[in-house]
Amino acid sequence: MTETANINLIAAIIFAIALVHTFAAKSFERLAHKSKRHAGLFHLLGEIEVVFGLWAFVLIGVMAFVVGGREALDYAESRHYTEPLFVFVIMVIAASRPVLETVKGLVSVLARAMPIRTAVAHVWLCLFLVPLIGSLITEPAAMTLAALMLAPLVFREGMPEWKKYAALGVLFVNISIGGTLTSFAAPPVLMVAGKWNWDTMFMLTTFGWKVALAVFINATAVTFLIQRHLTDHNPIRPDEERMPIPIAACHLLALAAVVLFAHHPVVFIAIFLLFLGFTKAYADYQSPLILKEGLLVGFFLAGLVVLGGMQQWWLQPIVSSLGDTALFFAALGLTAITDNAALTYLGSLVEGMSDQAKYMLMAGAVAGGGLTVIANAPNPAGVALLRAGFRDGAIGIGGLLAGASLPTVVAAAALLLL
Repeated sequence: MTETANINLIAAIIFAIALVHTFAAKSFERLAHKSKRHAGLFHLLGEIEVVFGLWAFVLIGVMAFVVGGREALDYAESRHYTEPLFVFVIMVIAASRPVLETVKGLVSVLARAMPIRTAVAHVWLCLFLVPLIGSLITEPAAMTLAALMLAPLVFREGMPEWKKYAALGVLFVNISIGGTLTSFAAPPVLMVAGKWNWDTMFMLTTFGWKVALAVFINATAVTFLIQRHLTDHNPIRPDEERMPIPIAACHLLALAAVVLFAHHPVVFIAIFLLFLGFTKAYADYQSPLILKEGLLVGFFLAGLVVLGGMQQWWLQPIVSSLGDTALFFAALGLTAITDNAALTYLGSLVEGMSDQAKYMLMAGAVAGGGLTVIANAPNPAGVALLRAGFRDGAIGIGGLLAGASLPTVVAAAALLLL
């Protein structure tokens, strides 16, 4: 075998080990509670956000040994890290107190106008409306806002564990498909929109109404499932102290500017630095920024970029060799073990794809985006913000897969049959 074939095979093996590690993460958390001497190490290995970054370091180290240090560095530097940087920045800004209070206020007004209990209305809106808003403010921002608002209502003591996983599965699936109403908000759409000439009107008319229906069904079903465990003692309310309109407007402007320049890291990082300065200047109106959670998610996605970049040799032949319906189901399954943006990007490299094949690839990729942590870029953000509400402070990958299965079937049916 040539050096290239060797390193491709090694990269695939390391990628497979990383996938197994994600499924074993909760087991490491249990070991951390039992071990006194090595609790810190087991806790580190149990952090899902650390997994792919850790194994990316292993891959680069092995590459340096097999093909040379310069080649390993060249590969690492050839990867594009715009998406991990963007997700980090958008998470921190979207979770800032002025933005969160603004969205809370909107949700509270709508919830009070609905003819059902306030807590039930809040949960339904977070699972239905917020994922669809992700088509405007991007999926990572929608995930951040929905997770922060749902945490005290659903992901808490008193809610049965299996129902938490059901709600988590619906959240992840709805976020994955809810960002497809526009051409700029969902990572898998961004990867192909320019090359395939898919504008926002195309996305809205081709995917939008089907997606909205699936999101509605999923949100309604899981809200009905958990409603008797919801109490109005802890509804989503804006803070007692009114947020000054100019402060909120500046935060929303920063959020909009980052979304606008999502493909230009030099610009959105500069905006983020100005944003950090602004939060210091008006510290009285701020809560602690989620820098740690954002950095962990960015590290996870950067690791996925490094590991996923060497899987093209086996993924692309699969994508290019299947018929339309088979391609849909292959994309739905493969996105669970890769990343739906990486999958659609590989599809964009295949020349001569029919319009129907392009649709099937995208539909399968976004429908499967809630099955695992790595299936969709915003999922690690949801894990980072919600895992404290689960047993042992960790989210089991098997539980997520089970919780997302039925919502995935609903999304797949809407996109394939309608």
